[in-house]
Amino acid sequence: MKKISLTNQILIAMILGMVAGVIIGPAIAPIKIFGDIFLRLIQMAVVVMIMGAVIEAVGSLDPKELGSLGWKMALWFMGGTLLAATLGILLGFIIQPGANVTMDIPAGTEVATADLTLYDTILNFFPTNIVQAMTEGNMIQVIIFAVLFGLAISILSVDTDLSTLKNGIRDFNKAIVKLVTIIMGMAPLGIFALLAWVTGTIGFGVIIPLSKFLLAMAIGTLIFLILWIILTASITKVSPILLAKKLSGMTMMAFTTTSSAITLPVKMKDQEELLGVSKRVSGLVGPLGMAMNSNGLAIFLALAAITLAQFYGLDFTIGDAMNTVLLSTLATLGTVAVPGGGLVALAIVIPSLGLPIESIAILAGIDWFSGMFRTVLNVDADATIAMVLAQGEGELDHDVLNAPIPKDY
Repeated sequence: MKKISLTNQILIAMILGMVAGVIIGPAIAPIKIFGDIFLRLIQMAVVVMIMGAVIEAVGSLDPKELGSLGWKMALWFMGGTLLAATLGILLGFIIQPGANVTMDIPAGTEVATADLTLYDTILNFFPTNIVQAMTEGNMIQVIIFAVLFGLAISILSVDTDLSTLKNGIRDFNKAIVKLVTIIMGMAPLGIFALLAWVTGTIGFGVIIPLSKFLLAMAIGTLIFLILWIILTASITKVSPILLAKKLSGMTMMAFTTTSSAITLPVKMKDQEELLGVSKRVSGLVGPLGMAMNSNGLAIFLALAAITLAQFYGLDFTIGDAMNTVLLSTLATLGTVAVPGGGLVALAIVIPSLGLPIESIAILAGIDWFSGMFRTVLNVDADATIAMVLAQGEGELDHDVLNAPIPKDY
């Protein structure tokens, strides 16, 4: 009997979960524990996986190479995020998802606020205690430590034989990847449970008043992905259709879990085995992109800001639009890459535009659904940027990239 691939298993689980949730209703809520266990197991491993991958990738580089690759990576990350935020504003003006809609803020809804200055935001990138940063799952602080630790290994390697340390880190990373592979076997069950819980307890009714907002998110995601895939395909000399197909596995995982962190193991595996990205580039760009390249979140923040302004009947000027693009780009840096992180980032942008912080509660009810679109864009953009950078470094395997997808993948 032919084995069903993990991607197809997840797709089937997603459909069955939504059907079960609609049929059974709120009574299905206890099944959520299986989804939560799956998410916790992935999150348990992902922090050390990120740290190990970054240390290995940076430690294997020549210090001069790291500087060159780092600047290229930063330009692609920031350029893509700025374009995504601009697209969100344009869609807000064209579709006007908040026009002719009167929304009441749900009573008793609490939203985490973030009254941070630019000074605080930058300072919080740097850990005072790496153990505490790992315990709290503060990805950006973990990555900063890992980059610096890897840089120390890289510099020391010029005059000192650190092969034992490097081999130890490499073997540790292999064990963590194997652990994550085992956990991923639970993905269909976990995703079935999460989707059944969402549709059974929240239902689709909450989507109706904000359907135009979700439609704008879907359109923005599709437009950006199509243009980004065409750009990447032209640079890396691959068929855009084949590239889109090879992104489907990580796309499905991102869409169903709404978490860039949880999708990271699948993304890095597919980058190397399907897209031909070298392990060195993949190990560096994958984790860094997860924490610092959030194109989907940028579209969400910009579109949410203009939508909420329209709800309140406020004028949204060109100056407001430019301010929103800048704020949305900055707010994506280091945002926690887990479900619900979008509302925290939104709590940075909304007060800065003079909108009441309570208005975020309007979007809280559909955060899971909007998170599906923004996570897809975050993840797929990371993988394609890794391809472009690997191409520039001469480390993109075109035989792997142009090969058909294995039947059992």
